[in-house]
Amino acid sequence: MSVKIRLSRFGKKNYAFFHITATDVRAPRDSRFIELLGSYDPNTNPATIVLNVDRAVYWLQNGAQPTTTARRILSYKGALLKKHLAEGVKKGALTQEQADAKFNAWVAEKEAKVAKKVESLKVSKADAKKAAVEAESKVNAARAEELAKKKAEAEKAAEEARKAAEAEAKAAEEAATAEAAPAEEAKAE
Repeated sequence: MSVKIRLSRFGKKNYAFFHITATDVRAPRDSRFIELLGSYDPNTNPATIVLNVDRAVYWLQNGAQPTTTARRILSYKGALLKKHLAEGVKKGALTQEQADAKFNAWVAEKEAKVAKKVESLKVSKADAKKAAVEAESKVNAARAEELAKKKAEAEKAAEEARKAAEAEAKAAEEAATAEAAPAEEAKAE
């Protein structure tokens, strides 16, 4: 029986996550599997990978062939390194303690890189939010200034219209008194 370490798709449309499985080659992608080794969620940044490294190494040592994507995931989590170190221990190139120390150092370094990436993503997200707030406040200030200008112009136009109406009223009053004055003079004579 030929065994592959591959991904089985689960989740919703446009929001997939995957199970990492040791599967018989003849089985369909999402159906029967021999063992569930972990999960992979590419929807998060950085991608969330949960893997039982010891069981993955067991299957690799027994001849399971990972697919390209599964190989990258196994390499990312250190399963391929652990298999390589285990082969070195078998050949006598190094002791089990040395292999464990190398693997633990590699895992610590990898976790530090991931933590640094997460922190940089948080900082960049905060910076982007701050920049968006500043840009929005500039736009709001420009709008408020424009509204204030329009309001001042409207008040000025209303004042001019009121003055023009007053001038018309005075002119009409003067015209009425001017017409009334000759009529009164005529009556007086």
